[in-house]
Amino acid sequence: MKLLRRGDSDNSDKRDVEVAESSTAPEAESAEQAGKGRPTPKRRDAESKRRGPVAPAPLTAKEARARKKANRGNKEERKVAAAERRATAAERRARMLAGEDKYLLPRDKGPVRAYVRDIVDARRNLVGLFMPLALVLIMAMFVSPALQAIVTLAMLIMMMFMAMEGVWLGRKINNQVRERFPDTPDGGFKLGWYAFVRASQIRKLRAPKPRVRPGDAI
Repeated sequence: MKLLRRGDSDNSDKRDVEVAESSTAPEAESAEQAGKGRPTPKRRDAESKRRGPVAPAPLTAKEARARKKANRGNKEERKVAAAERRATAAERRARMLAGEDKYLLPRDKGPVRAYVRDIVDARRNLVGLFMPLALVLIMAMFVSPALQAIVTLAMLIMMMFMAMEGVWLGRKINNQVRERFPDTPDGGFKLGWYAFVRASQIRKLRAPKPRVRPGDAI
C-alpha cells in the first residue's frame, strides 16, 4: 500500500511539471515574438529586398540578344558612348606619351624611371640600330641566297656588340641612379634591363616620348 501511494505521488508530481511547462511555453514564445515584433527573415529574402526585383533569365538566344540590345540603348546613344570612350582613351594615351606619372604603366612610374629614360634618350645607342639593320639583313637573305652566311655572321656580330653595350649601359645607369637617388630601392639587373629595352627601341616609337634630344646634358 505504501508503494502504491508513493507511485501515485510521483505520477502526480510529473503531471504537475508537465502542466507547468506547457503553460509557460506559449508565454515564452509570445514574449520572444513581442520582443522582436516579427520573425527573423531569411538571408536570401533580405538580400533580395536590398537588391530589388531581379529580371528572369532569358529563355532563348533571341530574347537574350534583344535584352542586350535594349540595355545598350538606341543607335545614336551607342555612337555617342563609343565616341566618348575613344576620346577618353585618346586623352589617356596622349597624357601617357607626354610622361604624366598618373597615366604611365607601373614599369614607367616614378622619378627614377624618368631619370633613366632621360639618360637613354640623351645619347645615341648602338642597340637602337639593331631592329632596322636586322630587317635589312633579313630582306637581303631573300634577295640573294648566297648572302645567307654573310648575313648570319653579321647578325651574330651585332648581337655580341649589343650584349656588350647592354652590360656597359646597365652599369652606367645603376651608378648614376645611386648618385642621384641614394635611398631608392630600384636598381640592379631590373633597372639595367629597363634601360636596355628603352635603348633598343626606335626613338620615334618610344613610349613615353623622349623629353630630351641626343647630346643634352642630364
